[in-house]
This record gives sequence, C-alpha cells and structure tokens, in this order.
Amino acid sequence: MSLDFSVFLPTGFAQEFTAGADPAAAYRQITDVAQAADELGFHTLYVPDHLHTIPPSQGLLFEAWSVIAALARDTHRVRLGQLVTANSYRNPALQAKIASTIDVISNGRLTFGIGSGWYEPDYLGYGYDFGTAGDRLRRLDEAVQVIRAFWTEDEVTFNGKYYRTAGGINQPKGIQQPHIPLLIAGGGEKVTLRIAAQYADACNIIESPEMLEHKYDILRKHCADVGRDYSTIRRTATTAYILGTTDEEARSHIPPGSEFAYPGNLASYGLIGTPETIHQRIAAYEAAGVQELVIGFRHAPHLTQFAAEFMN
Repeated sequence: MSLDFSVFLPTGFAQEFTAGADPAAAYRQITDVAQAADELGFHTLYVPDHLHTIPPSQGLLFEAWSVIAALARDTHRVRLGQLVTANSYRNPALQAKIASTIDVISNGRLTFGIGSGWYEPDYLGYGYDFGTAGDRLRRLDEAVQVIRAFWTEDEVTFNGKYYRTAGGINQPKGIQQPHIPLLIAGGGEKVTLRIAAQYADACNIIESPEMLEHKYDILRKHCADVGRDYSTIRRTATTAYILGTTDEEARSHIPPGSEFAYPGNLASYGLIGTPETIHQRIAAYEAAGVQELVIGFRHAPHLTQFAAEFMN
C-alpha cells in the first residue's frame, strides 16, 4: 500500500498568528505553505473550520471556505478540503451548493470534509445552538443525505426532523463524477463510524496507530451491517510533525494545547523525533491501514524538509 501525505494548513486555529499580527502577512504564510505543497507533490490541503482559536484568543483566524476558494485559484494540482466543515455552521443545502461551486473553480479538486461539530466557543460566540452530542450527530446524519442529494439529483425534496427542502435545484453540481468525494471525520464507534459506513467516500480519525486499527475494525463491521464494501472508503488520519536532532528535543517543542486535538500521549505516536523515529512512525500508520496521512505544518520550509527526507 502506498501512503499519501497531505497538509493541515495553519489558518490560525492553533494560534499560529498572534493578536495584532499583520493579517496580510499571515495570509501570505498560508499561501506559501499551500503553494509549496502544490509544488512538492503533497496530496491534499486541508483547512480547519473554526471561528475561534483554541483556546479562544484575539489571535488571527481565517474562515475556512473563503480560504479554500482563494486557494482554488492560487494552486494548480493539489486537492483541497476541510478537516472539517462543522455541519451546524451552514445550512446543508447551501453548503452543498458552495461545495459544487468550489469544485468547478478548482477544476475538480475538492474533497468535502464534514463533521458534527464539537468546539463549544464557536457555537456560543456566533449564536449557534450547541445542544447535545446526540443532537449534533443526528443533524449530521440528515445533513449528509441532503448534501449528497443536491450533488446527484435534479430536484431535492427532503423532510427530516432538522432539515427540509422542497424541489431544491443545484446547478452546476461540480465537476467530479459521480459526485464530489464526501469525507466524514470522527471516531465515535456507535454513530459517527456508522454514518461514515453508510454515506462517506473517506473518513478521518485522529488517533494513535494502535487505536486506528481498532477504529477501522469497527468501521469494517458497520460496513458489513449496511452492505458496504469497506475498501471503498478512503482511510485518512491526522498527525503532528516536529523534527529534532533527538527525540527529547523534538518532544520539547510540542505546542501547548495539543491535548485538545490529539488523544492520549501525542509524543508517543506523532511524527515527532529524529528522522529514524519519524520513519518508524510513518510505517506504523501505514501498517495500521492508513492510506492518507494529514500532517500539520506551520512554514513552507518544513514541507521542503519533510519531502526531501520522507517522500523520496
């Protein structure tokens, strides 16, 4: 199995840009990373969809779909997507149309990533109903049905508990056939992975290689239950990258707050350490069944460094 490498773009969620920073210079940094990925052969650029930094601060944070639209013109080869669109922030019918437009602008390079949403400060700060995790997952289940219908049907009528449409039309539907790839993120074993098994073209889970094997076993069982071929779901995972002259040095540079995004002990499984350690951990992800590894990079030279050491 050949492992693809993708990039998690630094758009401000992890406080990459401090309060008072020059926003134009900050956005140029995002573009520099994106264009380096385009030139170096990375598979996909992913953008987080959040409205506040983590934890909330006055640091700069750029809106996900606006960034994706701009990168569709500023790049030429690399695919574009989100990790992930928070379903609660946009009506799914409108979201389907936005995605269709971006797919055309990018000449068929969009991977549409979506999740149920989880970051409460975004909801409270922007006036969305946070509700319960169960509520958000039930909304996600309906939303992905609406989105897929708007990509594949001439007119869409949907009567759900949370979303309704009556004869909705979406033209153009995008370029990719049979439709834009749908990626569902999250490792919830009872609901999220079931929704992925039923509707997703790809999944994304943030876990150690050991836990990924377990999650993939659960996904495989859900696929069997719904009559889906497990091999048709592209398996992606997200990790962090810090290269050091020693493992200890690299671990000392793990940024505060990483525990909000990465479960367990990130230092023990992330791409953090010497080149030898990182090679071993890439192999562990691949052995676990990962097909695409999404890596966080803050600066364009880091991509050049990674590509030279680990992609050749």
